[in-house]
Amino acid sequence: MAILEIRIFPDPVLRSTCPAVETFDEDLHRLVDDMVETMYAAPGVGLAAPQVGVEKRLAVVDVSVSKEPERLLVLINPEIVESSGREVDFEGCLSIPQLSEKIARPTHVRVRAQDLDGVPFELEAEEFEARAICHELDHLDGVLFIDHLKGLRRDRIRRKLRKLELV
Repeated sequence: MAILEIRIFPDPVLRSTCPAVETFDEDLHRLVDDMVETMYAAPGVGLAAPQVGVEKRLAVVDVSVSKEPERLLVLINPEIVESSGREVDFEGCLSIPQLSEKIARPTHVRVRAQDLDGVPFELEAEEFEARAICHELDHLDGVLFIDHLKGLRRDRIRRKLRKLELV
């Protein structure tokens, strides 16, 4: 396993709409292992393939940050099929270090995805885990958490990004 380089905004790969994973092979297993190791080393609760420069519909999420290995989610070709509720809370991103902002997300999601062998499954998530999943799935469509901001909050984040020389 290897720790991969996390791409930092404004790297163009972070704005990519990722194509579906079609080949479920040893290379995919290795990529997932490397992504999990990278996420834990960061440390983070989620990581999407474009954040490590790979344009594939793949994300890993573990809100326990490796304390409960059974909580690790590997989501290949994921899609949210149902969401409900709404909560506004602080969110940050490994690809936009030093920034966090309040973002509205669903409090419940049902996700359809495939596992490492290509077998379809569904899962339901609540609260913080639902937020983390939504955040990572946004990455697969080139959407960053700052894109959910409006008006003055968006302007304030843009000024901060300029100060950090990320724009």
